Amino acid sequence: KQERGRMWETEDLNEHKDSEKKHKEKEKTKHKDGSSEKHKDKHKDRDKEKRKEEKVRASGDAKIKKEKENGFSSPPRIKDEPEDDGYFAPPKEDIKPLKRPREEDDADYKPKKIKTEDLKKEKKRKLEEEEVSKETVALGGLEERYPEGIKWKFLEHKGPVFAPPYEPLPENVKFYYDGKVMKLSPKAEEVATFFAKMLDHEYTTKEIFRKNFFKDWRKEMTNEEKNIITNLSKCDFTQMSQYFKAQSEARKQMSKEEKLKIKEENEKLLKEYGFCIMDNHRERIANFKIEPPGLFRGRGNHPKMGMLKRRIMPEDIIINCSKDAKVPSPPTGHKWKEVRHDNKVTWLVSWTENIQGSIKYIMLNPSSRIKGEKDWQKYETARRLKKCVDKIRNQYREDWKSKEMKVRQRAVALYFIDKLALRAGNEKEEGETADTVGCCSLRVEHINLHPELDGQEYVVEFDFLGKDSIRYYNKVPVEKRVFKNLQLFMENKQPEDDLFDRLNTGILNKHLQDLMEGLTAKVFRTYNASITLQQQLKELTAPDENIPAKILSYNRANRAVAILCNHQRAPPKTFEKSMMNLQSKIDAKKEQLADARRDLKSAKADAKVLKDAKTKKVVESKKKAVQRLEEQLMKLEVQATDREENKQIALGTSKLNYLDPRITVAWCKKWGVPIEKIYNKTQREKFAWAIDMADEDYEF
Repeated sequence: KQERGRMWETEDLNEHKDSEKKHKEKEKTKHKDGSSEKHKDKHKDRDKEKRKEEKVRASGDAKIKKEKENGFSSPPRIKDEPEDDGYFAPPKEDIKPLKRPREEDDADYKPKKIKTEDLKKEKKRKLEEEEVSKETVALGGLEERYPEGIKWKFLEHKGPVFAPPYEPLPENVKFYYDGKVMKLSPKAEEVATFFAKMLDHEYTTKEIFRKNFFKDWRKEMTNEEKNIITNLSKCDFTQMSQYFKAQSEARKQMSKEEKLKIKEENEKLLKEYGFCIMDNHRERIANFKIEPPGLFRGRGNHPKMGMLKRRIMPEDIIINCSKDAKVPSPPTGHKWKEVRHDNKVTWLVSWTENIQGSIKYIMLNPSSRIKGEKDWQKYETARRLKKCVDKIRNQYREDWKSKEMKVRQRAVALYFIDKLALRAGNEKEEGETADTVGCCSLRVEHINLHPELDGQEYVVEFDFLGKDSIRYYNKVPVEKRVFKNLQLFMENKQPEDDLFDRLNTGILNKHLQDLMEGLTAKVFRTYNASITLQQQLKELTAPDENIPAKILSYNRANRAVAILCNHQRAPPKTFEKSMMNLQSKIDAKKEQLADARRDLKSAKADAKVLKDAKTKKVVESKKKAVQRLEEQLMKLEVQATDREENKQIALGTSKLNYLDPRITVAWCKKWGVPIEKIYNKTQREKFAWAIDMADEDYEF
C-alpha cells in the first residue's frame, strides 16, 4: 500500500508538471499571437468574411476591403489598368491568403514587428541626442547645465592690473611756449606727453582733434599755466617727441637678456592676474590690464577725437565674483567702487569710461569654455535661419504690396539687410558720435535711383558712412517692386530726411523676433557670410591644386564675404615697401630657377654621352632642385597675388566674427590643408570646439 501510495504521488506530481508545462506553452503562444482558443474562433470568422467578400468582389457592387493582420494591410492583387468603373474582381485563384498558413502549435511563429511614426520619431530623437552629446564633448563640459540665465556658480579672480603711474620727464627734456622754456606741473606735463607721442600722426593736424585736446588739457593746468598757455599753435612739443622716439628705438635695440627679463616679468604677471577659477575650471582672462590714460582717437571724423581719456582708478572699478570667493584686494590706500555677486553675467570687472559714457569690461579669453559655448550658439542660430529663410523671404516679398506704409518700409529694409548684409543701424544722440548710419537710419541723401545704369535696370546707388566711419559705396540692381517702393518713400522729402520714416531698429527687431526666436540683423549677416563662404569654397577649390593654391582659393572665398560685409581697411603704410621686397625675392628666385634649369640641361647632355649610373644620379638630383625651386617661386607669386588682392580688404573681421569655423575646419580636413595655414595660434584656441566637432562632411 505504501509503495502504491508513493507511485500515485509520483504520477500526480508528473501530471502537475505536465499541466504546468502546457500552461506555460499556452502562455507563450498568447504572448506571440494572442490566445490560442480565441484565435481558432477568429480564424473561422475570417473564413466566413472571406467568402462574403469574394462574392462582393465578383458582383462588383462594393469596394475592395483591406484586412489588417498585426498592423499591416495586405491588399488583393490589382491590375495596373483597372476598368472604367474603378473596380476589378480578380479570379479566385489569384486571391492570396492574408497571412501565411501555420499550424496551431507552431511555436516558432513570430508576428512581424510594427513600424509606427512613434518609433521613427524616437529614432530621430536618439540621433539628435547623440549629435548634441558629440557637441557637448567638443565644447568641453557643457553638460553642467544651469537654470536659464545663470552663467556660473563660483567665480574667483585677482582683479585688474592698473596702468603704471606717470614718470616725469628728465630735466633735459624741455617744453617751449612761444619760444620760451616753461616748466609744467606734473598733471599738465603728463597730458602734454600724450600729444607729443602723436606729433607725427595725421590726427594732430585735424582741427577738431586739436580743439578738443586743448580744451581738456587746460582743465589739468594750474591757474598760472592757464593764464600763460592760451594758444596751442605757440606750444612746442618737439623735444618731448624726440625723447619718446629715442625711448622707442632703445626698446628695439635691447639685448636678448633684457628682453628675456621683461618677458619673464610679463609671464609672472599673467600667471597671477591672467587666470580665474570658474566652476572648478581654470579659465584664461582676456584683458586683465586696465587701459592707460591717453587721447581719444575714434574712427573717421569722430566729433570727440582728441579728448582726454582719464586714468582709471580703483574707485571707478566694479568687481564681480561669487559670494563664497575671496574678494580681490584693491591697491593700498584705495577701495573698490562696488563688489557684486551677479552670476547672470560673465564679466569679471567693469568701469565707465569718460568719453562716451560706455561701460568697459574685463572678460574671459575667447578660448574659454563659456565663450566657446556662446560662439557655438551664435552659429547654431544662423543655421536655424537657414531652415526658414525662404519662408521669411516670401513673407517680405508679399509685404512689398502691403497697404500699410510702415509694413512696406519694414519689408524693403529687411530685403536690404538680407541681400546686402547691411547692419540695422542704431539711433544716436546728435553730435555725440560720428555721422554713421545703418539700414534703418538711412537718409534720402544716401541713395540715388537709376531706372537704368550700365546696362542694368532698377539700380540703387548707395553712398554712406557705415560702422567705424567706413564708407559704403555700392551700385545694386534690385527688384522692380523694391525700386517703385523706394521712389514712393522718397516723394516730397528733403535730402536730410529719413528714408524709412515709419521704421526704427526697435520695430524691426521686434518683427525679426516674431519671424524666428533669436533673429536679429546680425544673424542675417552671420548666415549670409557663412553660406557665401561655403558656396565660394565649393566653386573655387580645385582638387588637383597644391596647398598654396588652395590657400589662395580660401582667401578669395573669405574676401567675397568681406566685400559682402563691407569689411574694408586703409592700405598698410608699409604695403608698397613690403611688396617691393616680395618682388625682389621673386626676381631672385627666377634667376635661381633659370640657373638650375641650365644645370639640368647640361647634366642631361652628360648623361646622354656617358650613360653611367653616376650621371643619371646627378640628373635626378638636378630635376629635384628645379622642382623645388618651381614650387618656391609659385608660393611667392601666390603670396604676392594674395597681398595685392587683399590690400584694402580686412579678412580677419569676418573670419573671427561671422564665419562658422566648422566650415573652415571641414574644408581643411577634406583637402588636407593644415589648419595652421588658415588659423593662427590665438584663432585655433578660440575655435578649439569647432576643430574637435567638425568632420570633413560638415554642412552649414
